[in-house]
Amino acid sequence: MSKKGKVYVIDDDVAMRDSLNFLLDAAGFDIRLFETALKFLDALPRLEFGCIVSDVRMPGLDGIELLKRLKSDQNRFPIVIMTGHGDIPLAVEAMKLGAVDFLEKPFEDDRLVGMIETAIHQGEPAAKNEAVSRDIASRVATLSPRERQVMDGLIAGLSNKLIARDYDISPRTIEVYRANVMTKMQANSLSELVRLAMRAGLLKD
Repeated sequence: MSKKGKVYVIDDDVAMRDSLNFLLDAAGFDIRLFETALKFLDALPRLEFGCIVSDVRMPGLDGIELLKRLKSDQNRFPIVIMTGHGDIPLAVEAMKLGAVDFLEKPFEDDRLVGMIETAIHQGEPAAKNEAVSRDIASRVATLSPRERQVMDGLIAGLSNKLIARDYDISPRTIEVYRANVMTKMQANSLSELVRLAMRAGLLKD
C-alpha cells in the first residue's frame, strides 16, 4: 500500500493513460490503468478502496453510465471526471450523480493531485467503516440458526437460564452454543458481542 493511496485511471486514450500514470506515480500514488469502464467494473469487486479518475467520453460505457452503475451499487469509491472542452453540461450531470469533482482538459497537474488527495482523505473513513460492518455481517452469517437464537438472547440481556427456558434446552447446552457464538463472532466479552451486534444493525443503540 502506497503512502497516498490507490488511484484507478479509466481512459480509452493510451497517451492520456500513460501521462496520468507517470504523473500520479511520481506524486506517490499506487496506480492501476483501465482502457474501458467495463474492464474496471469487472475488476472492482477485488479492488481496495481508492479514487477513480475517469474520462467522461469513452466508447461502450461512458463516464456518466459508470457513475450510474457505481451509484446503484452504493459504491463509495470517490470519482473525479475528466472532461474535454464543450463537455461541461456532462460534467455537471456527473457531479449530480456523485462525482466529487471534474477537470476540464488540459488541466494543471497539481490540481488533479490535490483533488485525488482530498477525495481519498474524505472518503477513506466511510469506506473503512463499511468494510468493518461487512466483516461483522459475514461473521453473523456463519452462525447456525440455534447459535443465532442464543446470540439474540445474549444481546437482549437474557441469562443462560432464561435462554434455555425459551428454547426448552438445558443451560449446559446453552453454554456450548454461547462459546460457539463468541468464537465465531471473535468476541472476547459479552460487551464486545453487544458492540458487534450494534455495528451489524442487529441491535439499535
